[in-house]
Amino acid sequence: MSDADETTYLSVFHDRLGLPGIIDVHTHFMPDQVLRKVWAYFDSAGPLIGRTWPITYRADEQVRLKTLRDFGVRAFTALVYPHKPDMAAWLNEWTADFEARTPDCLHTATFFPEPQAASYVREAVERGARVFKAHVQVGGYHPGDPLLDPVWGLLEDARVPIVIHCGSGPAPGTHTGPEPIAGVLRRFPRLRLIVAHMGTPEYSEFLDLAEVYADLRLDTTMVWTDFSEADAPFPVHEHGRLRAFADRILFGSDFPNIPHSYAHSIEALERLDLGDDWLRQVCYRNAAALFGLE
Repeated sequence: MSDADETTYLSVFHDRLGLPGIIDVHTHFMPDQVLRKVWAYFDSAGPLIGRTWPITYRADEQVRLKTLRDFGVRAFTALVYPHKPDMAAWLNEWTADFEARTPDCLHTATFFPEPQAASYVREAVERGARVFKAHVQVGGYHPGDPLLDPVWGLLEDARVPIVIHCGSGPAPGTHTGPEPIAGVLRRFPRLRLIVAHMGTPEYSEFLDLAEVYADLRLDTTMVWTDFSEADAPFPVHEHGRLRAFADRILFGSDFPNIPHSYAHSIEALERLDLGDDWLRQVCYRNAAALFGLE
């Protein structure tokens, strides 16, 4: 599908639903040198990827921004994540600058289990960070690390959402899966976690957590696409719980690091046949309410 065809399809989609556009809670904008290293890792099909993974929207930053806007994306994130200590604070400086020059991007920040984490997380919140990113797989840390206790407590009190990759897809990490994050939620039950990729492949287990914790949400990133269904199909018997959690599922794409078209992320949702009201909530209204964008 060409960019023009995608733009037309997506315009028809949100116009038909009576929406002003789409809100995407799972997009990546990073310092150029970091993003190029991420792309190189994907190109090498590294062990955390586990398979060939072409980057569909490999382009300069301004081109990528224009692409999202042409697709009708009205708000998006700049999900950054450190893979080692002494990196998160620098990333937060970059995202603060990016948000200042990119008003349709939700001010994003991140953290890593290290002694100074509480300090730079508090600073990011005070500077207006509206969403954080945590990547348990890439970071290789246990989310229950005591160094993160003050971070979780601060974010719970501040009511700032955290997009967290804690499922074991596309390849398991040392501390991925539902149990480590369940331990965090037992101690910080009001955390506004947004479980990335619906918790792929532990879909049912993360839906179980959503049954217990009213502030837990999930994002749709890559789920139900042909690429994801080939390796980690979503269980059809859980479609009922997709309806039940219609107000706690948010659209995400993983742009630009996706091995398919952006439009396919929306097509995958449409073919679930869960109804237009479900699509309105997932693709716009839930995120608009969470981030005060209405």
